[in-house]
Amino acid sequence: MKSFTDCLRSLVRELAGVAGCAALITGMMLCVVPAGSAVAAEGGSSFYLLGQRGQGAAVLPPVEGVFFAVPNYYYSGDASGSRSLPIGGAVSLGLDADIFLTLPTVIWITPADLFGGDLGFSGTFVYGQADLSATAAISIPEVIDTTIDLADDRWATGDPVVSAFLGWHGENHHYLLTTSVNIPAGNYDVGRLSNVSLNRWAGDITAAGTWLFPANNIELSGATGITFNGKNDDTKYETGTELHLEAAAFYQFTKTFSAGLNGYYYDQISADSGSGATLGDFEGRVGGIGPGLSGSFMVGPAPVAWSLKYYHEFSVKNRLEGDAAWLTVSIPLWVPGGAP
Repeated sequence: MKSFTDCLRSLVRELAGVAGCAALITGMMLCVVPAGSAVAAEGGSSFYLLGQRGQGAAVLPPVEGVFFAVPNYYYSGDASGSRSLPIGGAVSLGLDADIFLTLPTVIWITPADLFGGDLGFSGTFVYGQADLSATAAISIPEVIDTTIDLADDRWATGDPVVSAFLGWHGENHHYLLTTSVNIPAGNYDVGRLSNVSLNRWAGDITAAGTWLFPANNIELSGATGITFNGKNDDTKYETGTELHLEAAAFYQFTKTFSAGLNGYYYDQISADSGSGATLGDFEGRVGGIGPGLSGSFMVGPAPVAWSLKYYHEFSVKNRLEGDAAWLTVSIPLWVPGGAP
């Protein structure tokens, strides 16, 4: 792996003169901040969007059929850091990001019974905006003292996601096992600061449980998952394996309205690798907690379910730190025996 010192020295040797100053600054930024997708772990985030599971994490629609959900995700965060330079001076970096994703998803609950559970599949289309700005300040005594600002804002398609799941259900408990695959087919430009696509294969396995306590109008949910990442062939960066935990505690005020608390924790459990991993291990960590609301209402004969979640992040390492929000609306499209 090429160290920061080696990277800087080679740039100093190769990039000389006034015309080389801008390239030198850009090269320094690449030595400190890994290139890649604005919403990938190599850029400080992950394929698995934290907070997507909360209340009812293991609950499936009670009947077979086709259902449609539209989760909408918003994240606003920033990151900063600095490094001393071996030749004297320092480089400091700042990154601000605002990300919006809409994730329309078709869900099929099949009539199949596998290992005593209900079998289902889903497909998700990803579209959204990544608005990023980065600032690098480089100071080397008697050599250079300057600041460079970069910004990029784009709407683009992300990578489609396909999932398969098995759900087991009792009167007051539910369990769900889900496998998801990220297909690198979105709009990705290696030279851009902002990308919605990850440009790599990734897989996730998550187990979830939901427990109901009707006498107290309380619901508890939890989920644990592992994300495995392939290599981004354009940046030669392979993100390490990631662990994510989610939990929720809700109180049901009426049959159509609940409120409670959601939380998540993320920890990268193996190192990043590849020639593009100029920061070495670069293992990330973050926690998040916040309130949630959920409910349902009728539109003609069709029930419409909704949920709203907010998270504030803390205990962050090697990732963006900020706030996230989820707004999800879902409806049945078709169930056997007639219109939903």
